Amino acid sequence: MGTLADEYANNLGEKIIARKEEMKKDDNSHYLIYRVLGISNNEGMLIDKYQNTGRFLYKYAGSFLEEAASLCLFFANSQGGKTTVENTEGIKPKTFEIDFLNGNDAVELKWRDATTDGDHITKEHTRVMVIKKHGYNPIRVMFYYPQREQAIKIQKTLKTIYSAVDGEYYSGDDAWDYITKISGYDLKLILTEIAERRDNEKTNN
Repeated sequence: MGTLADEYANNLGEKIIARKEEMKKDDNSHYLIYRVLGISNNEGMLIDKYQNTGRFLYKYAGSFLEEAASLCLFFANSQGGKTTVENTEGIKPKTFEIDFLNGNDAVELKWRDATTDGDHITKEHTRVMVIKKHGYNPIRVMFYYPQREQAIKIQKTLKTIYSAVDGEYYSGDDAWDYITKISGYDLKLILTEIAERRDNEKTNN
């Protein structure tokens, strides 16, 4: 797991450095509007910098955690893995992806889901129905619960959708516990140890 973490950390660092170099050539004439709204040039520069690099961070954080969770499941069941099922309920999309098919359990892994788009409910409802009709048990594992009211409402609706088809929905601590129970690996503890080692390395450098 440490090797995977190093790989993601290195790639993220390279992306951030490259983007910062690109931004040095950006046209910052839009800072005029920032200033009208009470944001100084320096503040605007920092906001733009963190917004740009933040996009990479969110993408890499999500991809890393989902891959790490998949690895735990794979170590426990090397016969399982990512797969797709044909959409029997509509035309688009043609297929739905299952992050990890663990026996009969179709596990969807999410680091977090902060969407507030109502269409997301429709798509997820269709996805769950399709997976169920293919004879699998739909399971949603989301490690970090959203904090905004509308996003929370969406998640409550999704949980109801899973319950309606006798599926399973785990979020927050329950999601971490699910991975530990199913795989035998305490992923949160493993990641905590890696994070603490990173902290110590920075302190000692």
